[in-house]
Amino acid sequence: MSGKKNEDRKSGTSVAKSESLQVPQCFFLVVIVGGGAAGVNIARPLSAELDAAQYNLVLVNPLPYRVVLPATLRMTVSDVDNLATTALIPYDKIFHGGKGTFIEDSVESIHQKAGETTGFLTLGSGEQLPYDILILAPGLSWQDPIAFPNKAEDVKAYVASSREKFAGAKSYLLVGGGAVGCELAGELKDIWPEKDVAIVHAKPLLFNDTYPDKFRKAMARGLTARGIKLHLGDVVENHVITGSTDVVTRAGLKLSADLILKTTGASHPNTAFIKSLDADVLTPAGFVKVKPTLQLFNYPNIFAAGDAIEWKEQKQALKCYAHAKIITKNVASYNKGAPLKNYTTGFEAIIVTNGKRGGASYFDVLWGILLGAWFTTMAKSKSLLVPLFRKESGYV
Repeated sequence: MSGKKNEDRKSGTSVAKSESLQVPQCFFLVVIVGGGAAGVNIARPLSAELDAAQYNLVLVNPLPYRVVLPATLRMTVSDVDNLATTALIPYDKIFHGGKGTFIEDSVESIHQKAGETTGFLTLGSGEQLPYDILILAPGLSWQDPIAFPNKAEDVKAYVASSREKFAGAKSYLLVGGGAVGCELAGELKDIWPEKDVAIVHAKPLLFNDTYPDKFRKAMARGLTARGIKLHLGDVVENHVITGSTDVVTRAGLKLSADLILKTTGASHPNTAFIKSLDADVLTPAGFVKVKPTLQLFNYPNIFAAGDAIEWKEQKQALKCYAHAKIITKNVASYNKGAPLKNYTTGFEAIIVTNGKRGGASYFDVLWGILLGAWFTTMAKSKSLLVPLFRKESGYV
């Protein structure tokens, strides 16, 4: 890319209500869409590394704060640990030395032709935001009870409604025995040990075949020790879950609960707006196709990271950190015309809580390391990584 200053960039230090957003005059405008694990861990180091005299860095996110995903289940079950305050982390400290701009808005569309090296976004407000380098980190959409609204004014009511729903039920049936189902079961038992909690899971062991049997069985032992019932190798059809209190599984088992929830994880990637760029940049399931450099095909100035990319690996924050490191390096290299680094998947790892004092962890290194409740409690269950995530966002 040329070092020539883009003279038709509008200058200014604040966002203005106009046809195009006013951004500080700069050589290159780097825009990040999405303020989750990937977006935050790209924005913060870039703000430290990029020369503010040559670059302007912008982060766009529909909420004015980062939602700490590992804390959302505990947050929506009860008010323990005041997570509705501590786990919603504002972006006001995200940029080192204030070298960046945060815009609270959604992105409706991307405008750039294949082969070109600049473009612009149309935001939910109708305003246009130009970019020289675009980084897409929109993440995934989740199902209840962690389907957080995209408007800040609705989040408080959503959390309150969820807590009321859980408190009012005397029994729970969770359809899906992955991380969401297992962690939610543990949170419910922490608050209401006397209430019935059951999990239905399609596979004969919890989780999926990415993880070894020893981890999956260890997690099952921890749950059943707390009185959580497991119905493994059976299925509840999707169409009978919503609003139901009685279900019949595929195997003919009759189950009842005051509250039945689908806990199979994310529903879809937040990539609908990316179709406006080119339908071919997405897989049929909506994930972003990327090169090993995490660039989009035919759009060398557009990168993508996080759970929304198509890559053969488990969707986890740990992977987002690795994506962020590659993109942070590649943004600088791209502008200099230097070779870009390729992303390669590291080892698989998983840390799953069982309430505040339990859980199991697995690291696919050496012979495959399985760790129990003590390690998991210290690593995640007790704090849900909130202090770490706050530090990542500039709160120390």
